Amino acid sequence: MNAFLLHWTFAIPEIWVLIMACVVLLADLYLGERLRDVAPVLTVLTLLGAAVLTFFELGQSGTTFAGLLVLDPFTNVAELFSYLAVLMVVLYSRRYLMDRGIYRGEIYVLLLFALLGVMVMVSGANLLSIYLGLELLALSQYALVAFNRDSLIATEAGLKYFVLGALASGLLLYGMSLLYGLTGTLEVRHIAAALVNVTSSNLILVFALVFIVAGIAFKLGAAPFHMWLPDVYQGAPTVVTTFLASAPKIGAFALIIRLLVDGGYGMLESWQQIFIALTLVSLVVGNLIAIAQQNLKRMLAYSTVGHVGFLSLGIVAGTEAGFASAFFYTIVYVLMSLAGFGMILLLTRAGFEADRIDDFKGLSQRKPWYAFLMLIIMFSMAGVPPTVGFYAKLAVFQAVIAAGYVWLAVIGVLLAVIGAFYYLRVVKVMYFDAPEPESGPIVRDDLASATLSINSLALLVLGIIPGPLMAFCFYAMQGVI
Repeated sequence: MNAFLLHWTFAIPEIWVLIMACVVLLADLYLGERLRDVAPVLTVLTLLGAAVLTFFELGQSGTTFAGLLVLDPFTNVAELFSYLAVLMVVLYSRRYLMDRGIYRGEIYVLLLFALLGVMVMVSGANLLSIYLGLELLALSQYALVAFNRDSLIATEAGLKYFVLGALASGLLLYGMSLLYGLTGTLEVRHIAAALVNVTSSNLILVFALVFIVAGIAFKLGAAPFHMWLPDVYQGAPTVVTTFLASAPKIGAFALIIRLLVDGGYGMLESWQQIFIALTLVSLVVGNLIAIAQQNLKRMLAYSTVGHVGFLSLGIVAGTEAGFASAFFYTIVYVLMSLAGFGMILLLTRAGFEADRIDDFKGLSQRKPWYAFLMLIIMFSMAGVPPTVGFYAKLAVFQAVIAAGYVWLAVIGVLLAVIGAFYYLRVVKVMYFDAPEPESGPIVRDDLASATLSINSLALLVLGIIPGPLMAFCFYAMQGVI
């Protein structure tokens, strides 16, 4: 009996989120017309409850459901930050959704199902469970992107994302099927054991790794698999874009850990070379093309490609310190993206989308506190000390240099300097340009403003005191290699 209970206890956060997603759906159906806030309030309670359940699992490890799911430090830490990301999206979302007439419970249900997909990916120990989590996340994202049915640009973005996402999922699934055919097992740990007897020159293994890495690169947004990012980020409602840039990135990083590290670390040299190419292309494409963008959401989309390049430096290192620094960078990127898109949400009002760089002209005169917060956000994304973005870049550079790839670190530093231009341009227009005549008043939103203040100041505090977060990331990587 105790073994049976323990078997289910390991998956209790996932079970809780699934049950509560159904509760939110039913509550909105019967109470949504009278109590408009029932869905977001229940969503917040769901996230807090999941965080408590996950917190009590810290320190435990094992597998459950016949090896489909695994509980380890990485599972716990990644899930906690996923809850935080979705919670902040919910706190940012209310006024934006109301202004556009899409303040409906379905969006929160989709967010919870997407979160459940991320949780299953993070805890997946079997190719089937990992893929099911990926598809649950992907299908929820397609619906979220096209959620505003009255917007042609959102519908177009949703269609593009669906077509390209289905292609990427097919690539990943084909790579998994080749891996299964080669090893004869679906369990990740058994795949790792079976690959010990397979040479790195095996043609089936080479094809499997190429297809798997291509699928992961699409989910991360690495070049040259980034073609969906600018259109989807710009076309989706900004609340949805905020979500796309946060929790799913943790899920994509989990794919690397589960498939390539847990399952294929013995083949490190083979997939390491592919990641070196992805890193170089992402750094160049992301940082150069972002310079030409006038739309802030598109600029942040291309900057995402650049950030994935920096994140991949830690993966290329192939060491515990490298994976920990890459995870640290992932979390920092999530916090920076939440703050950046949160600022757009805060300045947006009914009939006006503050998504152009020119919309930030003279912000220091209109709202000095918001300008200061945006200054911190842009400095952190550019990697300017003492923000946490600087420490994140330093950590991955140290890891890749320690692994012997000094030339790759030098290229990364040069492109980081180039990339700083488009972030500092936003600071320049805020502090040195006159406000646009059509800028209009900034609508007061106390909840979103408080959330953004905490989010942005955290980027500064974590830059000054990065130790605890980095220690948390090293704890998450225990036993990964």
